[in-house]
Amino acid sequence: MSKKLLMGIIAVLLITNVATLIFKDSKDQVVLNEEDGEEKAVSNNEPVASIAGEKIIYTDWMKELREVHGEKQLKTMVDRHVVEKLAEEKDIEINEKVIERELAYLLAMQGAMTEAEYTAAEEKWRDEIIYRYQLEFLLTEDITVPEDEIQTYYEGYKNQYNMSAAMQLSHILVENKDTAEKVYEELEAGASFELLAQEYSLDKETNKDGGYLGFINTNSQFFPNGYEEVANGMEEHTYSEPFVADNGVAIIYLQQAVPAIEFDYEEIKPYVKSELALHKEKMTLNAEPLWEELEIDWIFSE
Repeated sequence: MSKKLLMGIIAVLLITNVATLIFKDSKDQVVLNEEDGEEKAVSNNEPVASIAGEKIIYTDWMKELREVHGEKQLKTMVDRHVVEKLAEEKDIEINEKVIERELAYLLAMQGAMTEAEYTAAEEKWRDEIIYRYQLEFLLTEDITVPEDEIQTYYEGYKNQYNMSAAMQLSHILVENKDTAEKVYEELEAGASFELLAQEYSLDKETNKDGGYLGFINTNSQFFPNGYEEVANGMEEHTYSEPFVADNGVAIIYLQQAVPAIEFDYEEIKPYVKSELALHKEKMTLNAEPLWEELEIDWIFSE
């Protein structure tokens, strides 16, 4: 990769670190694309902030970003290009079931998200998962792990690689059908599920959180009776019609439904092997050792 190409992309990379993309136009101005989608044009010498009359201009801001984050961010970008290129050359592909399992784990750690929020997060998570596993395989490809060690480890820990079916749900639980129908009519009119849960739901443990029940395995004792049957007939990011539940009448909102994910030994063997190899060699997930496999020329070369 040439210095010219790297210098051409470094500005974009730096600005993503502050959640803003910057594009320079022909009049020595830049266009700031903010997170809310709005655009602002600013010249190189124009203030981007003012504190008690003291101004911070755009060029000073950019200089600070380059000095503080430039090398680190550029290295991150080079790392990703190196891993992507080597993985392509060596035909390293990540099993879709592994990706889906990791996505489910990440989802379980989040609160309720809108469909748009989840779509954006999933795209980012997927890229990170693929990068991490490809990096693991590249770092450990020449490390030998005896078959019996892999087999023994798998037999002892195989359940950790599988995942039970789970659902991410919210609910509004009310006393009777008349109240439930009123809530349902408000939902149909465009009212917020979360706000209606706060107003109407009898479930004191969840109503303050907009009725959010969490990400629950369907075989868990904490999964409410009858909810799975209703949710199985729903699309993700939709709410149900009212139905009779254990403690009243419920309306549920299905954020995500994740089917059971199970692996046999041959499917998961490469992942167990790379995991054991990393531990055996006390390696960290650092792509820099892979740089020597490609011709790397960057601005911070000594």
